[in-house]
Amino acid sequence: MELNEHQLLRRQALEEIRKAGIDPYPAAEYEVNTSAQDILSNYENNKIEYKSVSIAGRLMTRRIMGKASFAVLQDSTGKIQLYFNRDEICPGEDKMMYNDLFKKWLDIGDIIGVKGHVFTTQTGEISVHVKEFQLLSKSLNPLPLPKEKDGIIHDAFTDPELRYRMRYVDLIVNPQVKDTFIKRSKLVQSLRETFNGHGYIEVETPILQPIHGGAAARPFITHHNALDMTLYLRIANELYLKRLIVGGFEGVYEFAKNFRNEGIDRTHNPEFTGLEIYVAYKDYNWMMNFVEEMLEKAALDVNGTTEANVGNNIISFARPYKRITMYDAIKEHTGIDISTMDENALRETCKKLGLEVDESMGKGKLVDEIFSEKCEHHYIQPTFITDYPIEMSPLTKKHRSKEGLVERFELFVNGKEIANAYSELNDPIDQRERFEDQLRLAGRGDDEAMPLDEDFLRALEYAMPPTSGLGIGIDRLTMMLTNQNSIQEVLFFPQMRPE
Repeated sequence: MELNEHQLLRRQALEEIRKAGIDPYPAAEYEVNTSAQDILSNYENNKIEYKSVSIAGRLMTRRIMGKASFAVLQDSTGKIQLYFNRDEICPGEDKMMYNDLFKKWLDIGDIIGVKGHVFTTQTGEISVHVKEFQLLSKSLNPLPLPKEKDGIIHDAFTDPELRYRMRYVDLIVNPQVKDTFIKRSKLVQSLRETFNGHGYIEVETPILQPIHGGAAARPFITHHNALDMTLYLRIANELYLKRLIVGGFEGVYEFAKNFRNEGIDRTHNPEFTGLEIYVAYKDYNWMMNFVEEMLEKAALDVNGTTEANVGNNIISFARPYKRITMYDAIKEHTGIDISTMDENALRETCKKLGLEVDESMGKGKLVDEIFSEKCEHHYIQPTFITDYPIEMSPLTKKHRSKEGLVERFELFVNGKEIANAYSELNDPIDQRERFEDQLRLAGRGDDEAMPLDEDFLRALEYAMPPTSGLGIGIDRLTMMLTNQNSIQEVLFFPQMRPE
């Protein structure tokens, strides 16, 4: 590896530190008893508590002024100013710790620990008066810190590719990025609280699966050497969770890492987090009410309000949400009633609407194409689209009163689908026929058609109670609750091409 001038200088400083008998990467515990945010928030109201503080973090700026200097330390909660006085840190003749270690060998980005007391400077800034300090970890690469001149920020670390590729640097120099991921954690915690409060059980299901079932998607394929068999990375966990309902659990959920071998764009990553929950003795009408309860609470827990800024829109997650059938939505936005059309008529309708279609697309995909291109972007406020054609939903129970439809809904927010739910199909004979229809679509070239899962069918033959199931994309929901327009902004380490 070829080193630049800055990297060489830091390595030279590292050697000088070691020659001086200082361990640049000490193993011993460094006891911390406060944080930057704690000091800034509470010092003025309780000064006596901050006469002896110990804090650790990253050195972000330094102003050396003879025997007195100022610096800024950043920990996980924020930044605070430090004041160094040579004579207090190094009493007597030995000034090495200040003159050499602090002034010459420390660099921006180094991690240090300091002990001292808190005070307020003449300019009114709360600071830590350092009595002793210790180098805890030497940084060998310079940070890409922005520079400010005349109120204008220059050279900010904003390039998306660099930020996503080096998320560790992004989090250091753009600490506001942490807020997004803290909110993501709050979202997951809120959902868990809702599920656990209803008595549902969190479970784990296989990531390596012999059959890539539970969704219409292209899988990643791998090989297990010991078993000499092809396996697929999970595209969905639905069929395994339903097996648990068959086994006697009345409510199960899982935050699952799913993998789909498809394109990457602002709302898709090959690896993503999906939440799925299944509740026995419920239907899709109950699930709509449950989703309203769940998302209203999540918005409050994450942002303290049921409203969220999403781009130029203000989204209200307060219940209730609008409900409209898929056919009615299409009629509303195209003026065309497709409810009685067969596959050929749908294909001609797509062409009239200027949509690209091919012979591999069955009735379900043709309807989906019309809705996706002509309707979904209109649904900004939370809206349940209900009652889908049977061809679009091979795992869903037939509608109890509408021929040719199933009891399914998708929740659209800001023109994007964030949740998908069914009254689950529990008739094993019907389910086998639906799988066989999918096989016929696969034979026509549909590489997202669902394969037939004999073990899942066998499970259904032991009887699954009436059940409602729900899937939510956690990444997409996080985007909406944190006002991010790219999925890469809510993933610590999004998938990228090699450097």
